[in-house]
Amino acid sequence: MNVKKIMGLLPYLGLICMMGLFSACSTGSNGPAAQQTPASTAENVNGFGTAANHVHSLIALPNHLLVLATHYGLFRSEDDGATWVKVAAGNNQLMQGLMTYSLNYNPLNPKRMYVLTQVAVNPHTGTLGLYTSADQGKTWKLAIATASITPGAIYLEEPGNDTPDEVYIYLPDLGALGLKVSTDAGQHFSNTGTLPFGNILGLLAVPGAPGQLLAYSGDGLARSSDGGAHWQVVKGINGGIEDMATAGPHSPIYASGDEGIFSSLDGGKSFQLVAPQINYASLTVSPLESRYVYGKTGLAVYQSSDGGRTWNTLPHISGNLAVLAADPGNASMVYLSLSYPTAVYQLQQNRAGWHSLTPQP
Repeated sequence: MNVKKIMGLLPYLGLICMMGLFSACSTGSNGPAAQQTPASTAENVNGFGTAANHVHSLIALPNHLLVLATHYGLFRSEDDGATWVKVAAGNNQLMQGLMTYSLNYNPLNPKRMYVLTQVAVNPHTGTLGLYTSADQGKTWKLAIATASITPGAIYLEEPGNDTPDEVYIYLPDLGALGLKVSTDAGQHFSNTGTLPFGNILGLLAVPGAPGQLLAYSGDGLARSSDGGAHWQVVKGINGGIEDMATAGPHSPIYASGDEGIFSSLDGGKSFQLVAPQINYASLTVSPLESRYVYGKTGLAVYQSSDGGRTWNTLPHISGNLAVLAADPGNASMVYLSLSYPTAVYQLQQNRAGWHSLTPQP
């Protein structure tokens, strides 16, 4: 694993890594480190909880919907962040005592969402596992318990591109054999083929291309055209890939890696280095304009309006920068979450600054 690239994820470096996950700390929206702490009575600093709360995933969907997965609660807004509701992982709620991470939705059915859980506090009453929602995160149910499929942890989940109820998970304790697939919204999983890497950092199911998958790791990038049964290492990429993103079907696919920012215009069959020596811990792409790409380090946010070739620094914001999500209604807008404490901001018009969407206590 490329530890240098993980250094970009500064908000999570203080966490304890999942035992057996990788040889070094692995963090980010896919696989946050497990942090088990006693139930806290600390005072809330805002509507997202105490100063210890931090963000693992943030997604933005049309019709003003935002969903935020944090260490101490799963939050949802139907009005662009003006108001928020804790829908899971709170007191007397499903997932009580669990942290939520790797939050995603299936583009073939945006109402179908998934989220993974790990222990947040002890004691806890929630069951560790993969949870799913059929109503865009309003209500949730346990799809499968982690203990039923692995003695370790589920590192990531990725909705598939073949059917609306297809979803992939990765079990790091199985290494190259750890990628599994479900066709019934996570209730049952079967094996895929052997990955070319001992572990992976992420998986991208290419939108609009059934069976087309891209798996990336600290050792490179690999592609499958048959749902993970067989894999080929993508040529022309030296070193690791840390994150990948795309706007949707038939759109460029962007990757951030050791060499810089890459772009693919053929569905991931080949990649071109478009911005050498530029690396971001995470990428997000506007679903309206695929040439608008956003990148983040632990200290700053950047925007490209020409497909990743050149980048401009967005206004400074103080705090521990966590996760980006492109605004689905405006290509030049982006949401940004902060950690320690959890907060959410939206980029203002004309890049004038950041507007807080953080609820008051």
